[in-house]
Amino acid sequence: MHTKLIGKNLYQVELNTGGIKQLICSYIITGSKPVLVESGPTNSVFNLLSGIRELGIKPETIQYVAVTHIHLDHGGGAGTLLKHLPNAKVLVHPRGAPHMIDPERLWPSSQAVLGFVSEIFGKPEPVLKDRVIPLTEGTFDLDDGGKLSVLETVGHASHNLSFYESFNGGVFPGDAAGTFLPDCGVVVPTTPPPFHLEAALSSLDKLIALNPSALYFSHFGIADHAVERLRAYKVQLQLWADIAEAGVKANLSLEQIRDNILAQDPVMTQISDYVKNHPIYSKTVLENCIRGFIEYTKAKQSKQQS
Repeated sequence: MHTKLIGKNLYQVELNTGGIKQLICSYIITGSKPVLVESGPTNSVFNLLSGIRELGIKPETIQYVAVTHIHLDHGGGAGTLLKHLPNAKVLVHPRGAPHMIDPERLWPSSQAVLGFVSEIFGKPEPVLKDRVIPLTEGTFDLDDGGKLSVLETVGHASHNLSFYESFNGGVFPGDAAGTFLPDCGVVVPTTPPPFHLEAALSSLDKLIALNPSALYFSHFGIADHAVERLRAYKVQLQLWADIAEAGVKANLSLEQIRDNILAQDPVMTQISDYVKNHPIYSKTVLENCIRGFIEYTKAKQSKQQS
């Protein structure tokens, strides 16, 4: 089974990307005109389509594919997916829309950042311009009086959107709220370069103000105690920033800063072996996300000196 009912009119779809469970999921808000949240990457589009069939949803009835941002694991599969959803349009941030329409620059930049992980996700295909709806805010009507609201929540990326659904009072934060590890019950940072701490913290305040009942993580799954987790994530981001800043001042290597984070962040201390042995997070969390803080710190210091 690819799908799991997690709330009123709401299903989670396990994408099983690269054969790795609990890595990436999409969500389906059901009704006469269903809405998908996250296309996921190109290489798991057919797993998503299998989930759609599993729920008995006709592809032609799907109205929107809401993409939190265009990184390969969230929106990279949109072009491939829309070949099978003849009436769907993509909701995406205006800064991300051009790269969704023409992903030729997105692919090599993703390869440079992600390395072997980009091949697991797959190369994105373009989305026709007339099937893209750029936006930073708005509200869309759902069946049974429900609504899907759009918020701009940048920081992780300059084009991250979050979506709030009124049926259950939950929010799809993309990567604005980090990565949830359901086996461990904790959140870890999702902060690849270029990362902007102040914007990320402001976005978390936006999400906290919604007082959501749950967070629907793309990585991975539903998490309760939403406000508590969002507040804890703010503290964790600031801790990583402080450790990275001290490390940069001391001319430490990325590996040394990583080790300091693993030693000083109680969450990372708890799950260090899990992340070190994970086929994806060992690269993304323990390298790319730490690099995001290092580059943020260096840019901040350069600005202060100028």
